[in-house]
Amino acid sequence: MEPKLKVVDWDKDLVDWQKPLLWQVGHLGEKYDEWVHQPVTRPIRLFYSDFIEALTKTVWYSVPVIWMPLMLYLSWSHYRTLAQGDVRLFASFTTEYSVAMPKSVFPGLFVLGMLLWSLTEYLLHRFLFHMKPPSNSYYLITLHFIMHGQHHKAPFDESRLVFPPAPASLVIAFFYTALQLLLPEAVGGTVFAGGLLGYVLYDMTHYYLHFGSPHKGSYLYSMKAHHVKHHFAHQKSGFGISTKFWDYIFHTLMPEEPHLKIQ
Repeated sequence: MEPKLKVVDWDKDLVDWQKPLLWQVGHLGEKYDEWVHQPVTRPIRLFYSDFIEALTKTVWYSVPVIWMPLMLYLSWSHYRTLAQGDVRLFASFTTEYSVAMPKSVFPGLFVLGMLLWSLTEYLLHRFLFHMKPPSNSYYLITLHFIMHGQHHKAPFDESRLVFPPAPASLVIAFFYTALQLLLPEAVGGTVFAGGLLGYVLYDMTHYYLHFGSPHKGSYLYSMKAHHVKHHFAHQKSGFGISTKFWDYIFHTLMPEEPHLKIQ
């Protein structure tokens, strides 16, 4: 499926492309949803400040360079803690029914973290990134645009395809803190490390689906076709990026394109 891009008369568009868009989109009101889902091929500027603008952009390789060392360190550190043999699950609630957590549970906890990230990826994309902001809410439209709308408006702006480190660090810190509060440090940390690897793989996959050239018939070829359809034809379905699994589970697969029969 070939991407279908809108031919735009930049002087007659609903926004002034010579100025930052973030402060303009909130005024589009009921026209916003249609406008934001008409992709263009030019880059977007969000802020007047060059410094703040720079924080919203990043190169793709910053994701593995920054987060893979943290994932490896947390994995090593929490595996060593589990290997000491004194970690027990539910110990803060009950001593009688607490469960010992030996080092052999490390792979299972790590994979659980990856699976939880996969579900989180789907839920965020479907319910947060693709929420339809009220047409009379300037601030919710603006929030939607900075979170995800700008990606649908300019899907080939490679400087905005992966999560910039500054805002990503805030989200990652939130998830790490939440797991540390809910679970023993080594257990929550191991689950988090698996989730962090899942996030890195997700962001790298997302970049590749936009700019890579997978071999026809391969898994990534199928996912690229899936993602292209999501951007250019079925924005309200097909929310999986690295897998279609959750789209199957929650019945949000895109409809199959009809094929003409050859007589």
